[in-house]
Amino acid sequence: MFNILVVEDQKNMRESLVIAFKRAGYNVDSVENGEKAAELQKGHFYDLAIVDLKMEAMDGLETLTRIKHVNPSTEVIVMTAFGTIDSAIQAMRKGAYDYVTKPFQLSDILSVVERALEKKRLSDKVNILQKEVRGKYKFEGVIGNSPVMMRLLNILVELTNSESTVLITGESGTGKELVARAIHNNSRRSDKPFVVVNCGALPENLQESELFGHVMGSFTGAVKDKKGIFLEAQGGTLFLDEIGETSFSTQVKLLRFLQNGEIRRVGDNKPIYLDIRIIVATNKDLDEATKNGSFRKDLFYRLNVIRIHLPPLRERKEDISLLINHFVNMYSNKLKKKPLEIAGDTMALLLNYTWPGNVRELENVIERAVTLTKGGQISVADLALQSEPPGDTMNIMIETGGIRAALAQEERKTIIESLRRHAGNRKQAASNLGISTTTLWRKMKEYHIVSKTNYNTENI
Repeated sequence: MFNILVVEDQKNMRESLVIAFKRAGYNVDSVENGEKAAELQKGHFYDLAIVDLKMEAMDGLETLTRIKHVNPSTEVIVMTAFGTIDSAIQAMRKGAYDYVTKPFQLSDILSVVERALEKKRLSDKVNILQKEVRGKYKFEGVIGNSPVMMRLLNILVELTNSESTVLITGESGTGKELVARAIHNNSRRSDKPFVVVNCGALPENLQESELFGHVMGSFTGAVKDKKGIFLEAQGGTLFLDEIGETSFSTQVKLLRFLQNGEIRRVGDNKPIYLDIRIIVATNKDLDEATKNGSFRKDLFYRLNVIRIHLPPLRERKEDISLLINHFVNMYSNKLKKKPLEIAGDTMALLLNYTWPGNVRELENVIERAVTLTKGGQISVADLALQSEPPGDTMNIMIETGGIRAALAQEERKTIIESLRRHAGNRKQAASNLGISTTTLWRKMKEYHIVSKTNYNTENI
């Protein structure tokens, strides 16, 4: 049975919600303000919290942040009057599942609650499976329960019995080396070397010598034989990061190894046969590089056996709170500090930042904050985030103060699109939107949406 917490300062509304939820079969607790909600949650687990946005002392946004900090898996639905819908959207950007506008029918909020708890049930199932996977395999540092991260974990599991070459793509800081290490740690080579090479850090004229080795006298400065990085990785895994930075001559030698398993040291005609698994990574578009001639097509085809793409952190924001808690705990332990809390406005800033440097930037910011904070709580002053311009139209509207009109326009578009998709059938459109037909009728009246047989964007 699901546990629900109602946070509402109006007694009649609070009691009505408690009665409705109990009749629906839920366990329900209720409090009249955010402070009590934050305190109560420390000793209780709630699957869902219903929070009023307009409350004295601690408002709904702060309450939401506190709830999510204590237990990120708690789903939150916010209640608001239509005049404060901009705050509701801010709440959703901070992790709320959905919002309902007052006044509402109990059937409306019960419908939203059912959907939120169904999402919670599926998320819990995913988390259980994820723990089972992590318990069986070594995926340290690969953190997240977003759909894209779950797909990644599934791929990593499938690769445990594979020897295929892997190409990992993604922006800088997304964790490509962590994924490569996870592949190695769960392979038959886990007790053999895992050698990392940043190809972009090797001068072009020394790449062949550093990677494949050389014999004494093969070029000026070669005063003795050099073994080379490939030989160091014998039996294990060689991770070539920034593979797009390799020279053409290096690419030719790498292609030969992938085809025949052999290398030749610079200045040596004798082949050396090695047993090495190759994993490469790049933040470049190798497809484009092959088209413009900066990367060999035949090598690309050899490398592109299994491709794993790591999305930027801004595209999996549901993982940010998990990463924040992970890094706070990790660096608190490393620095022998008591577990630190994160202030509500600090968490809101971290969750809404676009993280151009991805996970690496997030880790660096948290490490700095944990190191410098003198109290038991990380504040905004402890962060060192780069200032950034608004990233999208919604952000621009927030900055310019026109969000209410923008949100109303977006809501109106969504309703018209649903009506268009269902040929004007209000019942089907309302079901698709997750609201009652009464609420749909009220919204149509509010936004002056006229009943027509064909809804299109020109009606907006």
